[in-house]
Amino acid sequence: MVERLSIFVSATPVAIAIGSNLGDSKAIVDAAIERLARTPKIRLDAYSHQYQTVAVGPPQPDYINACALLTTTLEPLELLQTLLTIEAQFGRIRRERWGARSLDLDLLLYGDVILDLPQLQIPHPRMIDRAFVLVPLAEIAPDWIEPVSGQSIATLAQAVDCSGVHLAQPQPLTPNS
Repeated sequence: MVERLSIFVSATPVAIAIGSNLGDSKAIVDAAIERLARTPKIRLDAYSHQYQTVAVGPPQPDYINACALLTTTLEPLELLQTLLTIEAQFGRIRRERWGARSLDLDLLLYGDVILDLPQLQIPHPRMIDRAFVLVPLAEIAPDWIEPVSGQSIATLAQAVDCSGVHLAQPQPLTPNS
């Protein structure tokens, strides 16, 4: 019998990063947010504006990035599988690391949980170095404490070079619209 991580039974706040740089990225990010809002056991609480950012890695189009705050009763690995399924529904094919993608959904934070499994690390191990994650996340969750560093998202965002992150959409969508 496989023992489950049973500490995650109540509704837990989570932060998700959303990115796209293939196709109509703005529309894909909007549609992904709407899809998350319709997913069982997930409630969409807030999401950021969209930001245009230069891609990391091989030459490729700029990204559209955003973040969303959710509340879920899914355990971390269940939530990860849900995010991977949504990515696949939007045509995501995993080829090269840091390659172009139709949709990228990253689980950044799951409450104040620190988790280190082969298939999932929480908090996301590179989020504190990425302006394209921290800028939109600071917009909607500036006071959330990243549990490894013990610093707020706003403080972490101030510590990175944000010069490559530019507002791409003047107004965020209204949740549950």
